Amino acid sequence: MRFPDDVPTLSDGVVVLRAHRLEDVDDMVQMCTDPMMQRWTNTPRDYTREHAIGFATEVMRVGWEEKQHRGWAIEAVDDDGKARFAGNLDVRGVPIANIGFALHPWARGRGLMTRAIRLATRWAFEQGDVEIVHWRSHVGNVDSLRTAWAAGFELHGTTPGLLHERGLVLNAWTGSLRPGTDGKPRTTWWAGAVLEGDRARLRPLQEQDLPRIVEACSDPVTQYWLADLPADYSEQHARAHLDGCRWQQATGTAMTWCVAGPASDELLGEISVMGMQPDNLARGEIGYWMHPKSRGCGAMTEAVRLVVAHALLPTTDGGMGRTRLSLHAADGNAPSNAVARAAGFSRVGTQRRAEPLGDGSYADLHVYELLA
Repeated sequence: MRFPDDVPTLSDGVVVLRAHRLEDVDDMVQMCTDPMMQRWTNTPRDYTREHAIGFATEVMRVGWEEKQHRGWAIEAVDDDGKARFAGNLDVRGVPIANIGFALHPWARGRGLMTRAIRLATRWAFEQGDVEIVHWRSHVGNVDSLRTAWAAGFELHGTTPGLLHERGLVLNAWTGSLRPGTDGKPRTTWWAGAVLEGDRARLRPLQEQDLPRIVEACSDPVTQYWLADLPADYSEQHARAHLDGCRWQQATGTAMTWCVAGPASDELLGEISVMGMQPDNLARGEIGYWMHPKSRGCGAMTEAVRLVVAHALLPTTDGGMGRTRLSLHAADGNAPSNAVARAAGFSRVGTQRRAEPLGDGSYADLHVYELLA
């Protein structure tokens, strides 16, 4: 094929995918030197105009001619009404392809990349001899995760050591897309409604919560009742926990809130609805823990009541649509059992010697339920 003349131009009326042009170079340099681009990609730290020119002319030319790196410039209308470069998107490989994408800062948060991916993958399946498109990103890149989710990728999980960038071996979030999908999300992304109370304000976990998570999960009492916590719990463990919570939100299996002080916004504890399934509204388990300096203040009892009300609220009214919730508390953990009863749960049984404890022993596990 002739480059750039034979590069297919694709459009849905909002975004246009086209061959790169030299007039894109300045915007490409701005995009590739942006802090977010530098954090989440292997773009050279000293990215220059020469890099951009080489990518737009030689890398793209060879990629299209050899059918191994077919990429487009994304064009859209900016706030001034001008059609301009918005980002890059490429589909690499045949018949098994990987997708890569990036947006200029001005174009982020507008849904443009989701549209661009739908256009590119439809062309790849129908005309590009591609049978499957794989997506991968650094674990923790929530913006890339949200884009893949919105474009209809099936989200698979975390693959250890899949990426090698800047001399580091990194874990990756992965997903895939096959022909015949409608380009719409395949799961519910629990956005995490902010729930307000007198003693607690429930909001999604944030980076600022990591030090308090480390303190709480290093506490001897927490370690005793949550025996699976690492004994040397560190910020790395807390960050992995945060990343895991965000993945569970994206796949619709769990939603975790920070229980924060209403005035300070400081983390007092954590509460989750776990084990959810889209086709079984009777699945949903409440789990929680408190920072050692925040125990006994009544915040968790209020937090459980807030989450229960939200979880049992129909999705049409902004809730999570659960019809039944469960809760488990170890025998001997008086505060946890008291919170369950205060929140209206009924004890329905006991699993004998079912809960491992931090000293290596096993406790009976009380089972509670609450119906909508």
